[in-house]
Amino acid sequence: MAATAPTISFVSLGCPKALVDSERIITKLRAEGYALTHRHEGADCVIVNTCGFLDSAKAESLEAIGTALAENGKVIVTGCMGAKPSEISDRFPAVLSITGPQAYESVVAAVHEAVPPAHDPKIDLVPPQGIKLTPRHYAYLKISEGCNNRCSFCIIPSLRGRLVSRPLPDVMREAERLVKAGVKELLVISQDTSAYGLDRRHEAVSWKGEMVETRILDLARQLGKLGAWIRLHYVYPYPHVDALVPLMAEGLILPYLDIPFQHASPAVLSAMRRPAAQEKTLARIARWRSIQPDIAIRSTFIVGFPGESDADFESLLDWMSEARLDRVGCFIYEPVGGAAANDLGLPAVPHRLAKERHARFMGHQQAISLSKHKAKVGSQVSAIIDELGPKGAIGRTRHDAPDIDGTIVLTSQKLLRVGDIVTAKVRRADAYDLYGDVV
Repeated sequence: MAATAPTISFVSLGCPKALVDSERIITKLRAEGYALTHRHEGADCVIVNTCGFLDSAKAESLEAIGTALAENGKVIVTGCMGAKPSEISDRFPAVLSITGPQAYESVVAAVHEAVPPAHDPKIDLVPPQGIKLTPRHYAYLKISEGCNNRCSFCIIPSLRGRLVSRPLPDVMREAERLVKAGVKELLVISQDTSAYGLDRRHEAVSWKGEMVETRILDLARQLGKLGAWIRLHYVYPYPHVDALVPLMAEGLILPYLDIPFQHASPAVLSAMRRPAAQEKTLARIARWRSIQPDIAIRSTFIVGFPGESDADFESLLDWMSEARLDRVGCFIYEPVGGAAANDLGLPAVPHRLAKERHARFMGHQQAISLSKHKAKVGSQVSAIIDELGPKGAIGRTRHDAPDIDGTIVLTSQKLLRVGDIVTAKVRRADAYDLYGDVV
């Protein structure tokens, strides 16, 4: 008779890349017979996967660790904040183990030490696609770790290291398993998706009898053959990104690019150590739209960066008016310990002024988003169903990623299921969401 399975409570914080790390740890633990629970109290151990990118994220991670210690007492910490373990151990010396990101085996070893497994080898506990923390119909597909960029506001390279791309056949095998298990949408993620394969010198490998290069273009083309929605995130606007747009026109990948432009002022971009030729970026956006008119471009921006002048901010608003991006997020700059921006010697933007700029930026973009959404009223769109309601469902169009973009609220005379991809007619719109009927 098998022993009672020890239970692990898991907290996963931060970005989708951290979520994939959590999935890998959980998959390993489930394969060894551990059970999962949502409650700290009564669990044999708690794992907290932390985020350490911003001070606000660190505060959330520390709060999660403190809660886990108070409710359970046996806590293992991993993730980005674990790259600087003293920040955790100085405050919480009772933590059992602290490891940095991607340290899957170390986390599992710490669990073994705290709670030895009680595995029954006669029972298969793990499906071939592994354990997922996302709904069954979509999944994140991480293609690389780390980053070679040295943006002055970012400490990700010091937390996650330099770029390490996964072998293309490994990525494809994981993608095939996910699609076979019922996943309808693959969200391709990394710290710098455009740079995929650079560390491998874009080596040519054999896949399904075809020689393909280890680069994002070839990977996207192969993923597009699987029959799922393929959505690309965190794409830096390198020149070779232009070659992805024809794949969208062919229907191989979704007409969606997530590109973190961050700003538009050449002076601010230079201080950020980002590409500064934004007038060329506008021309490229126009060219992308000429190839695939239905393309949606999402981006994130930072206001209040050290040295940002009124003129810099106004140039950002002017650029936004011309670029007319589809999905936009904006953050107020937060100084991060260890970031190069702290040593630039540029004057800090007062927080009150940064908040005012943030409000103006979001209001400016809201008008653009509303105009673009209203243009869709009367048209038909494809949507994937995320939730069911009493009179219909909530879904996302091809232009919307889960959790960060908008939704389409649907009424339907047909029986719908989560994960269905349907056609809907848009009948009204606001700045963030669409409303329509399944046809």
